[in-house]
Amino acid sequence: MSIDHFPTGMQLDVTFPLFQVSLTLISDTQMRFEIKEGPFAHNETVEIHVVPLGNSLFAVSWKEASGATVTNVQDYDRGLVHSHATLPDGQFLRMAGTIAVTRPADESLDARPQHNKVLVLDAMTSLFQRRDASAVERLYAPTYIQHNPGIPQGRDALTALVSGLPDTLYYEPGIVLAEGNFVAIHGRIRGWAEKPQVVIDLFRVEDGKLAEHWDVLQDDVPVEAAVTGLAMFDPEEVALKS
Repeated sequence: MSIDHFPTGMQLDVTFPLFQVSLTLISDTQMRFEIKEGPFAHNETVEIHVVPLGNSLFAVSWKEASGATVTNVQDYDRGLVHSHATLPDGQFLRMAGTIAVTRPADESLDARPQHNKVLVLDAMTSLFQRRDASAVERLYAPTYIQHNPGIPQGRDALTALVSGLPDTLYYEPGIVLAEGNFVAIHGRIRGWAEKPQVVIDLFRVEDGKLAEHWDVLQDDVPVEAAVTGLAMFDPEEVALKS
């Protein structure tokens, strides 16, 4: 998929106050639309120009055979289309319509999960491998919310914590899972407690920074002592590939 994840292959119905239109996003240069009823009823395949404006947000413009020109702001995060059309008689229309997807895109158009995985991995390795307290301001939101009951609230408290970490502390990242604005990372940390611990950290991302954190920790049990015969954490887990 090109043009920064434009949802090629998607079919959708957009309901405006005056009519409903069915769109087929054939490619990042071509689209078909059909208005079945009302004063604007017709169908046509048009050449489009697509400009990405942000994650799942696109400006799409075209000119129809009648001479009408249309610019849509298609917002797939919010399920909205803001349409601005100039008709052949000079009439100008501003409309907002809701999206109902009838066929999904050929590929996912949401780039947030991959970006958020990179953000979380950067944070965990910066703070708990390199013990770089300066990374807190760069990666964490000013209103950062902490749910670990043993760590004081806020970004300043996290900065102070990282500044005081011992040289013996070391974090190993593993599997990273992401959906929407949430990321979970599985890892192992040594030097945080008396024994190595396996931890799952869950983050909420807002405006490109880490805004909220939860975690669950458990003492690591050697394979030979585990009734399952399996390791709790495998250093061969591949981060960012999940």
